[in-house]
Amino acid sequence: MVKNAQNCSVQAESEYEPIGEERRPLLGQDARAGGASFMSSAFNLMNAIMGSGILGLSFAMANTGIIGFSILLMVVASLAAFSIHLLLLLCDQTGINSYEALGEKAFNRPGKFLVACTILIQNIGAMSSYLFIFKSEMPAAINGFISTDTSGVPGVHQQPLVPVHALLYCSRGYEKMVHSLPAASKLHEELGTQPSKLRMQRVTNVGIFLSFVVYLISALFGYLTFYKHVESELLLGYDHYLPRDVLVMSVRIAILLAVLLTVPLIHFPARKALLMVCRGERPFSWVSHTLACFFILTLVLLLAIFVPDIRNVFGVIGSTTSTCLLFVYPGMFYLRISSEPITSLNSIGAVSLLVVGLVVGVLSLCVIIVSWVQDL
Repeated sequence: MVKNAQNCSVQAESEYEPIGEERRPLLGQDARAGGASFMSSAFNLMNAIMGSGILGLSFAMANTGIIGFSILLMVVASLAAFSIHLLLLLCDQTGINSYEALGEKAFNRPGKFLVACTILIQNIGAMSSYLFIFKSEMPAAINGFISTDTSGVPGVHQQPLVPVHALLYCSRGYEKMVHSLPAASKLHEELGTQPSKLRMQRVTNVGIFLSFVVYLISALFGYLTFYKHVESELLLGYDHYLPRDVLVMSVRIAILLAVLLTVPLIHFPARKALLMVCRGERPFSWVSHTLACFFILTLVLLLAIFVPDIRNVFGVIGSTTSTCLLFVYPGMFYLRISSEPITSLNSIGAVSLLVVGLVVGVLSLCVIIVSWVQDL
């Protein structure tokens, strides 16, 4: 693959000398050092990875089996760790710490535009889905405290295409894992000492491993509690056996509030991507900043309020954009930017990551289309 070494349109990083040393600071000696510890950085990354999709993992385990689910979860975690490993290698080689800038380094402005649009679509879909979940579930959760009738409590149910349909629930996990990519690129600024690639890789490995353990334990205990009667949302099963239980209802409200409070956090990368697409490298403007905020929030609220069922629509968006951000783009950027031969281990891994991402994206899209056809 031809590497265009003169194609460096990111001015801020144009004078950076690539260093292959694992312990060399990623941002140079004069970069700002934060005050966060190793474990706090790992837990911040863990918080970026985990989401409300954890409630659907027991259903996925019920359809794939304990062994199959464990293997699938381990594969996704390993691929995510390797994806961040490739991004850290590129950061070490180029001095770039932005996903969009890596796209520009690899494919000029079209690459930057493509990454920004993908991030924007993925985050708008995530915000709309979260608000839709909040709109659908919060009235039922509150009603559980004030009403003795639980027969009418609504919930989000999906007809399973066993066992392939379990991929949709597993995809919630790796969709949320997409947020680990920008989080990993920013955590190096908060580490107490000058962050090196080796140190950031350790933070990534610990954060992903802890998320893997929590996902596996929650799915296992949920499955062993209900077996074949497990619901698509774990808390719905407890409603049947423990109606109006204060602890269960409190957990549901806490999760819904966490989902609601996640929306502003996802809004930041969406706004950044929108401004990058519309304004490029122009100076900061409060007018543009305010208009971008208003446009994104208005669009998200309209989608959540007026679209009757956005699960399938944003399932398509999630299966495509999330797969690109987590699997396809890191492998593609590494093959384009890195000077390593195609026969090296990292290059072979990048090719494998690219192929797996395409297969997972196409398979998830086909599953969603089949579910649409069966619902007709």
